[in-house]
Amino acid sequence: MAEDKDGSPNYLKEAFHWQYNKIGLIGAVAFAVVSGSALPLLLGAGLELMYLSTIPGNSRFQRLVRSWKFDEDKRAREKSLSALFYELPPEMRARYANLDTVCRGIRQNYTRLTSTSQMFVDQMESKLEGLSQSYIRLLNSAYQHREYLKVTNPDQIKKELAALEKNLETDPPKVQDINRKRIEILHKRVEKYEKVKENCQVIDAQCAAIEDVLQLIRDQSVTMHDPQQISEHLDTLVKDVEQTEETVREVEAIFDMSPLATAEFDQSPTGRLRTRS
Repeated sequence: MAEDKDGSPNYLKEAFHWQYNKIGLIGAVAFAVVSGSALPLLLGAGLELMYLSTIPGNSRFQRLVRSWKFDEDKRAREKSLSALFYELPPEMRARYANLDTVCRGIRQNYTRLTSTSQMFVDQMESKLEGLSQSYIRLLNSAYQHREYLKVTNPDQIKKELAALEKNLETDPPKVQDINRKRIEILHKRVEKYEKVKENCQVIDAQCAAIEDVLQLIRDQSVTMHDPQQISEHLDTLVKDVEQTEETVREVEAIFDMSPLATAEFDQSPTGRLRTRS
């Protein structure tokens, strides 16, 4: 998908690379070769200029290009989420499978509603999809956090820190300069460990909140058959889901502001620690 610097589709490039346009250009070249005349090329060039001056600005073509971009972005998200899912250990995959079962139950219950209520089904579907994606990202973050905590011993860091601080004044001047830097790094390591531990608790609580909200929606979807009743209950339920998603974004913002590790003291088994998906 050709894009401008601001991320919007480049309709001119998309029009030029459209398969039907390429077929027309190839046909003009082939006809010129067969006929031994340059006339097909001249006609093809003229038609191409007319095509490129009109089609990129056509609203229907622009909608088509935007639909291509939407499908492309959706495939990229699905690929990224699939990669995150397969990084998870079996017990976390099973946890997501349970959540997916709840979501499928919600969809099944809402498809039984009358046609006049299907607008609520579409709204709920988009919320379920977004919440499921957030849940996978949170599970992956929780896994990465726990891997970091497993291989990092805060007591050992504090012990080494205390020894350096105790002997600092008796060290030679050049050694003191080096050890002061080491002490600063070790303090940061202790701080990072505590932050990772705290974030891990936040993520666990958020995952449980998502599970609770979806189970509530499933339970209430079993008995809601009247469209008016659905309208009243869905307003509350959708707000709950949106609030949960907002909390997820706040947690992810914490990761942006507070990286879990730096190259100076990365402790992950793979040589890296990913702070977010």
